[in-house]
Amino acid sequence: MDTMIKVAILGASGYTGLELIRLVSGHPGMELCGITSRTNAGKKLCEVFPRFAGSRFAEVPFVLPDAIKSLGVDAAFLALPHGKAAKYAMELLETGAKVFDLSADFRLRELSVYEEFYGEHPAPELLKKAVYGMPELYSAEIAKADLIASPGCYPTSIILPLIPLLQQGLIDAATIQAFSMSGVSGAGRKESIPLLFCEANESVRAYGIPKHRHLSEIEQELSFAAGEPVTISFLPHLVPVQTGIASTISATLTGDWAQVGAALEKAYADATFVRLLGEGQCADTKHVTRTNFLDIGWHYDERTNRVFLTSAEDNVVKGASGQAIHSFNLKFGFAADCGLTAF
Repeated sequence: MDTMIKVAILGASGYTGLELIRLVSGHPGMELCGITSRTNAGKKLCEVFPRFAGSRFAEVPFVLPDAIKSLGVDAAFLALPHGKAAKYAMELLETGAKVFDLSADFRLRELSVYEEFYGEHPAPELLKKAVYGMPELYSAEIAKADLIASPGCYPTSIILPLIPLLQQGLIDAATIQAFSMSGVSGAGRKESIPLLFCEANESVRAYGIPKHRHLSEIEQELSFAAGEPVTISFLPHLVPVQTGIASTISATLTGDWAQVGAALEKAYADATFVRLLGEGQCADTKHVTRTNFLDIGWHYDERTNRVFLTSAEDNVVKGASGQAIHSFNLKFGFAADCGLTAF
């Protein structure tokens, strides 16, 4: 594609926003025309974040969010908190821009589920128009959509390993348990005492139990794959690393163990960013950080007749910004890995 796609990033000073800037800077088909930050409005990107000095977009100034709709961009990435993104999604869609929302505002199909986990929805009429932006599952739908809801980081690490097994009826959906560990960046770039270095370093702790908000989209997608309602146990933990998610998922085997690997291999044979490690292998975050890959390994416990799936990803890249860029590539006709090939 010869034409440069004009893009904007709202919430560009957060961790996912900064990662989006890095990825857009390396994408040959994108022109960064606008970045927003209420705190840094009026300052150049390189002034606020010197790491971008000398980059393609070093001189781009931060502006207030309301200024974006006047720039005439072709696409916008919303790296904003849930409840804040919907307003700008509506306004940008009216200008004809394609919207890639990294918040939770449009991930859920049912309004009642959103209200249960997040409260009142700011734009319920758009829920039915949004496509869940998981390229491995919905590539055709993403290519046709105007509003793409990029999945959460934990859901990505849990949904992708489980979907092929549920579709093939190889596990008992009622027995699924997911144990996940995330780096501190998953909480966002904000002032918070529990996230201070002295509080998080040399410490591992559970949180969000028993009803972490990401359960809503995890169960939504697993239910869709299984063809029946699925309820799981999800146990997230904070670990003292900057980025990375490691998930260990287990369920009772109901089919042939040999079919588990075959189902995964069939599902992801052509998936650019899913790497299957094989039977007996464990995924490791050190092999995926700063990349857009999700690694998956699998084991079988004969004593309990349970399948164990392990996955690892970078929560800021594959779990957020990189996945959104992947959806952008599908939408605008670029190769799936365009701008995402760095290791």
